[in-house]
Amino acid sequence: MPVQNFENLDTNTDVTTTRTLLHEVIPLTGTIISGAYSDANIKNYTHGMFQSVYDYPYLSSSANHIFDITAGYDETSILSASTSTQNTKKINLYNQYSQVLLGYTGSTTDGVRKFENDLTLDGTGAMKECFFFSFSRLLVKDQIKKGSFSLSLGTGSWATPFAGNVKVYQDISASATTNTNNTVGGDYGLLYLSGGANRVEGVVFYQAGIVVLSSSVWSGVSDFYSGSAFSYSPAETLVSASISGSADALRHRIQNLSFNNTTEINSKIYFCRVPHNKYNYSSNPTYTSGSKIRVKEVASDTPRAYITTVGLYNSQNELLATAKLSEPLMKDPSNELILRVRLDY
Repeated sequence: MPVQNFENLDTNTDVTTTRTLLHEVIPLTGTIISGAYSDANIKNYTHGMFQSVYDYPYLSSSANHIFDITAGYDETSILSASTSTQNTKKINLYNQYSQVLLGYTGSTTDGVRKFENDLTLDGTGAMKECFFFSFSRLLVKDQIKKGSFSLSLGTGSWATPFAGNVKVYQDISASATTNTNNTVGGDYGLLYLSGGANRVEGVVFYQAGIVVLSSSVWSGVSDFYSGSAFSYSPAETLVSASISGSADALRHRIQNLSFNNTTEINSKIYFCRVPHNKYNYSSNPTYTSGSKIRVKEVASDTPRAYITTVGLYNSQNELLATAKLSEPLMKDPSNELILRVRLDY
């Protein structure tokens, strides 16, 4: 057995922690979102409260869930009426997202906060009719990187949505230190219309992986959602179409969607010091042959050993972790080493 020597670690000088953020670009092309597989990658549910988008036909074992789409409005919206399709569900969805992301006002009459075009939570500029994206954790990881979100939407006719004006919405002014704020749902940034004189049409919640988009994005579009027997404006879609129908209308107009995700890696680093007068000899039986040290060519040479493994022990000398070196390191009385061991979690 190799000899086991122990060196105490000083928690003040020999141990430190680091935090690393890794980012991955997530491009979602409109061909996937709008149904490149004859809508086989789009899953609707009997409850009709949201629609799921997959990167392949969702019945395939290799399909990955990308995000969910739903729509809703506040109960004080002019669209809210008992005759509206799925009226209660649309109100409940709006309230659910508002409660989770914004919290409550404290009012006894209407305690749910409204999404706003500046989200200062001052009660003005409310976005009462909204579409919601809930991205999968498979894509978002720990959070969406601030300042990386981009969404391109077509505002042309239903038949050719991208032939006319394509609007691009970005949180371009947001960063880890500027132009972001915090609320119950975590950090958020505003979605600005590119070249639109600071026009805000939505909000992205970074840790939650949720994007709220105002229906006013399609202001002036007459045939937002069309079929053989109907042609709806955005407001008429939210009133007369089902939630799944509203999701279809939104997907049909998404040209591109992209963002960078974030994976947070926390590490503890141990600096294992190897003094010059230790670890120069091994009790491994193969270390000697015929009472001679194998790694010495001349008898008068100083002893030497090769370090291959570092073990981390607790105060009871119980092994907790081991680290293997990429190659053996020679150790003799003339040198000292500091081995850097990193544990990621």
